[in-house]
Amino acid sequence: MRNTYALYAELFERLGSGLEAILLTECGPSGITKELRPAGAVASRRCADDGGSLLVEKRGDTTVIEERFLPRPKMVIFGGGHISLPLSRIASMLDFDVTVFDDRPSFANESRFPWAREVICDSFENAAERVGLRAGDYAVILTRGHKHDQDCLRDILSGTIPRYMGMIGSRRRVAIVRKEMAREGYPQEIIDKLRSPIGLSIGAVTPVEISVAILAEIIQEKRASADGDYSGESYADMELIGWLAGQAKDESAAPAAIVTVISSHGSTPRECGAKMAVLQDGRLIGTIGGGCAEADVIRDAIDIARNGGYLFKAVDMAGSAEDDGMVCGGGMELLIERVEA
Repeated sequence: MRNTYALYAELFERLGSGLEAILLTECGPSGITKELRPAGAVASRRCADDGGSLLVEKRGDTTVIEERFLPRPKMVIFGGGHISLPLSRIASMLDFDVTVFDDRPSFANESRFPWAREVICDSFENAAERVGLRAGDYAVILTRGHKHDQDCLRDILSGTIPRYMGMIGSRRRVAIVRKEMAREGYPQEIIDKLRSPIGLSIGAVTPVEISVAILAEIIQEKRASADGDYSGESYADMELIGWLAGQAKDESAAPAAIVTVISSHGSTPRECGAKMAVLQDGRLIGTIGGGCAEADVIRDAIDIARNGGYLFKAVDMAGSAEDDGMVCGGGMELLIERVEA
């Protein structure tokens, strides 16, 4: 078997470049083989219960698991003012890849936004060129003035339209901007995609509350599928994959075990495709739900980390959930496998 830490390092590099990827795992009598392929190489389908991008197939005495990994979603915040501070911080906690753009050096700097992946200081008229918005991105316009808001909006409407675009402003001012954009010749169906006034209506007043309202609307969009449900996409756990990638560079890295949720039914704490790493000393990187979902798994994972092999394990949470007063009451099937250099 190839160096699995190196395989995850390659996956981490692809995702960091904004690329999707497919990881194929074949579990057979002679062990496990894994292969990383570009997205589109395999027709990935969603796990039936909870929308995770994972497919399991039986082929004779071999089980084939196909995982589709999506890169961390990118959020571009235009404007580095008071609302942008909590918005960028909470967005990074929600696993968004945050870029902040402002034309003032005192506002657009890394010390002000340490949790942002990128901070750009340039004229708002150059925003689209510097940022390079993609169809799956999220754009939030929060500049200090309507002129700059409109400059950013023109840039966005003239290029690739992101999955979400929102602009702060009063209803009256927003109506004027919409009419101006239509007068300038932008298609109405594109203008109608603008979320403005931005955020869900929750009575938000303070910058933090307004940030929560904006992110609530963004999460709603992120999790909504094309047919209107809210199972949403399954994004890669970049913290866990980053840890695995780091092990590839550590000559003293010991083998560990990876636990992956490959199917689920009923009420479960994590979705299909969720992962965690279990080290030989019992430490955990990531989670598959905690409590009843993990307690009975760690012992098997430590054994596999130390001795090799793999294991399919069913976890029935109905009984233990009732005993412990927990809300989970479904079941999961897990793959526990060894990863090593």
